[in-house]
Amino acid sequence: MDALTIHEAAETTGWSPRMLRYIERSGLVAPARSASGYRLYGAAELQRLRTLRELLQHHELNLSDLGFALRLEREAELRDAIEEWLASEPHRPDGVAAADWLSWEQDKHEKLLAMSSAPADGTATPTNHVTEMSQA
Repeated sequence: MDALTIHEAAETTGWSPRMLRYIERSGLVAPARSASGYRLYGAAELQRLRTLRELLQHHELNLSDLGFALRLEREAELRDAIEEWLASEPHRPDGVAAADWLSWEQDKHEKLLAMSSAPADGTATPTNHVTEMSQA
């Protein structure tokens, strides 16, 4: 099999070996492996890397954008959740007066921020905070 090692592919394509590994982890290009586990980049992989660079440049995308697009294609639950969120309209929660809605939302944001900075010792779980916020 005529193929390049990751370092040879990096020299040829202009991607660094580190970026080639990232591209592989993202599922965008999957090089073959040798019997000893080394990545092998053939003509098909080189073409994918070239057209990947062209796609990113033409549409002003980042690799993470394309990786996320691939996740959307593969993960129906994620795709459905995002489509639902995009189609949704904000609405005032039941039991919250119009005059209190802004402060109610601010309180929810403060709880979310506190949750993200809570200690990782098990004293607070995201599920508990979400439940508390939905009941607030």
